[in-house]
Amino acid sequence: MRILQLIDSLEVGGAERIAVNYANALSNRIEFSGIVATRKEGALRNRIEEKVFFNCLKKRFAFDVISIFKLRSICKTNQVMWVHAHGTSYFTAFLLKLVYPRIQIIWHEHAGARSEKMSIHNIILWALSRFFCGIIVVNHDLEHWCKSKLGFDQVIYLPNFTVLNQHESKETFLKGIAEKKIVCLANLRHPKNHKLLIEVAIKLSDSNPDWTFHFIGNDLQDSYSADLKRMIASNKLEEHVFLYGMRQDIDHILEQSAIGVIASTSEGLPVALLEYGLHKKAVVVTDVGEIPLIVDNGVNGFVVPSNSVELFHTALLQLINSSNLRSKFGHQLGEVIENNHSEYAVVSKYINWIQDELKC
Repeated sequence: MRILQLIDSLEVGGAERIAVNYANALSNRIEFSGIVATRKEGALRNRIEEKVFFNCLKKRFAFDVISIFKLRSICKTNQVMWVHAHGTSYFTAFLLKLVYPRIQIIWHEHAGARSEKMSIHNIILWALSRFFCGIIVVNHDLEHWCKSKLGFDQVIYLPNFTVLNQHESKETFLKGIAEKKIVCLANLRHPKNHKLLIEVAIKLSDSNPDWTFHFIGNDLQDSYSADLKRMIASNKLEEHVFLYGMRQDIDHILEQSAIGVIASTSEGLPVALLEYGLHKKAVVVTDVGEIPLIVDNGVNGFVVPSNSVELFHTALLQLINSSNLRSKFGHQLGEVIENNHSEYAVVSKYINWIQDELKC
C-alpha cells in the first residue's frame, strides 16, 4: 500500500498531530508513507520521521493550479494509491482527483461539531463526497451524520491515537509551584471554552491560591484571545493563569503538571485527552463528543456538563484536595488509553478497512 496524508498545515493542533501520527505509524507498516502540507509548514514538521516523505505545496488560494499539479507529480512519482485528506484539505484532494483520476480519496473529519451545522453549510461537502472512497470520523454522531445527511455508506469510526515524542527538546518550564499545576492543551478558539476555566480560576484564587492554570495552544491574537486576556487582567489573575502560546514539548509540559482539563463545548475525540492519559494525569473534562466513552465519571476522572462553572469547580477541588485520588484516576485513565487507543490497534484496523472493505 502507498498512502499520502494531506493536511492544510503543520501548525500544532489536533488534526495536524493525527495526520503526522498516521504518516509515522504507517511508515513501519506499508511500502510508502508520506505527508503533504497544502498551505504551510509548522512546528510539527520536526515530528515527522526521517523515512516519511514530506513536501509543502505552499498553496496560495483555493484553485491554485500550480500546487495541484505539483501534488499530482508527487503522487505519480511515488505511485501513491490513496490520499488520506484531513479536515478541510478534502477540497485539495478533490481538485487532485480531477487531474489524476486514479487516486482514491479518504476523508478524515476531525471536527466534532460538523453534525450540528445547518445543512446549507455542507452542500459543497455533500457534492464533493461523491468523489470520496471512504470517510473516517472521530465520533459516532458524525458516523450517523455522514450516512444520513451525506448519504455515504463507507464510513468508519476510528479513535484518535497519540504517541510519545522520542526526539522532544525540553524548552517550556511552567510557572508556579510544583505538583500544583493545572494544564489545558487547546488552541485559543471558541469551542475550547477557556473562559470557563478562567471563571474557575477566579474561585480557586481565593480558596487555593497556590494552584495555577497553564494554557498551551495557538494564540491567533484575535477577539477571543483578547477577551481572555482582559478577563485575566481585570480579575488580577496574572499569577494564577498563564498563556504560553503554541509549544512543541508537550510531553515535557505534561510531566510538570498535576491535572489535565478540557472545558470544550464541542469535541470529537480530543487528542489532549489521549495525551493526558498517556502521561497518567487525573482529569476534569466536559461531557461532549466521545469524551464520556473514555472517561468514566468518578472512576478514571470527572466528567461534568459543559458550561457548568460550579460543577467543574467542585470536581477540580476534589482532585486538588486528594493526591491519592489524582494518582488513582491517572493510572486508570492511562490503562484505558493504552488498551483502546494505542497506535498498533488503531492503525491495524485502518489498514484492514482499506484492504478489505473499501471498494472504489
